[in-house]
Amino acid sequence: MVENTGNKPHLNLVFIGHVSHGKSTTVGRVLYDTGSISDRDIARYKEITAQYNKPTSEFAFVLNTLKEERERGITIDIAHMEFQTPKYYFTVIDAPGHRDFVKNMITGTSQADAAVLVVSAVDNIMPQTREHVILASVLGIRQLIVGINKMDVVNFEQSKFEEVKKSTQDLLKTFGFKIDNIPFIPYSAYEGSNVKEKPAKMPWYTGPTLLAALDNLTVPPKPTDKALRLPIQDVFSISGFGTVPVGRVETGVMHPGDNIIFMPNGIKTDVKSIEMHHKQLQQAVPGDNIGFNIKGVDKKDIKRGDVVGPASNPPTVASEFKAQVVILHHPNVIAKGYTPVFHIHTAQLACTFTELLEKKDPKTLATVEKNPETLKTGDVAIVMIKPTKPIVIEKHSEFPQLGKFAIRDMGETIGAGIVLEITPRQ
Repeated sequence: MVENTGNKPHLNLVFIGHVSHGKSTTVGRVLYDTGSISDRDIARYKEITAQYNKPTSEFAFVLNTLKEERERGITIDIAHMEFQTPKYYFTVIDAPGHRDFVKNMITGTSQADAAVLVVSAVDNIMPQTREHVILASVLGIRQLIVGINKMDVVNFEQSKFEEVKKSTQDLLKTFGFKIDNIPFIPYSAYEGSNVKEKPAKMPWYTGPTLLAALDNLTVPPKPTDKALRLPIQDVFSISGFGTVPVGRVETGVMHPGDNIIFMPNGIKTDVKSIEMHHKQLQQAVPGDNIGFNIKGVDKKDIKRGDVVGPASNPPTVASEFKAQVVILHHPNVIAKGYTPVFHIHTAQLACTFTELLEKKDPKTLATVEKNPETLKTGDVAIVMIKPTKPIVIEKHSEFPQLGKFAIRDMGETIGAGIVLEITPRQ
């Protein structure tokens, strides 16, 4: 782990983009160029890549440590690593690009303060590039850097960079991103060109390096004035410590000694201690990925998708909710009774479309039809949703971090949305 020297401001960063466009190699290169991993580490990874007959994969292997990932050459789970630039201390969330693993990508992206969209200069925009851009938009990421990777493969040609930049700009504009604020960085993750050092091979490029662009990001304001909300990602039972839930503080502040409640099951307990990166904390604030030790609660009574709040101000459990959804793509039409899987913060569960209230113009959000019979690809609509089991969810206007979701069916992300109103469980 990298020590946060000088208590630099902290940012969670996610790398998104199509499978095999070089996200993991980019992250490995960034970790190497910032001193988070050493020449000895890279030499060791080179030896491993030879065993797996995956030459040129040593930087990707830094994150893709699972044997299955190495054999398949793809990123499956979310790996967390830290690095620091002159200005910031970053936690990297390496989001898988492979479509089997989009649920992990959704979790990663919903935690991120900023994203690097990696697009291959060889392949240009691919289906998952589009899917990840839509999810980043709906899940509320407003700080974006576009990295156009594999410039070495296209001989560092400016025309190729401009072509990919133009198609990516068009895609981002479609989903509401303001492209004037987004840097487009040509680089080669494998060669390291324009990651840390200005490239000799691209005299036509005058913008920042990838690392310099990261230092141009801003830290979003931390909603410490709101009630504590912490979705659980995992729960461990550690000998000598007892039960240790893990998650990211989304809003509010947690202190040792706080009286908390886990919803939807209503278990109350006290926080004994809080830890982040193997250090004890006296308080945890929004953006902190923490483990916290609790009193007298068995591991089996808490699960991923539960949400922690103050016992005096519990998170909301919905019996149903009204939402604005966008249907990204669906092979058929969606009607009342449709029950796909919803990904809401760290929870996954089936939810039913109980009413289709209105269809909206995607560009102006003006109502174009009341009580439509069906919805199809490209539609934006207001709908009523009923979860099949108790779930914590909040209004997007009050807790945006817990008020957005992605909808999946048939192995694909078919839609996404935000929560407008909630009917609380009685």
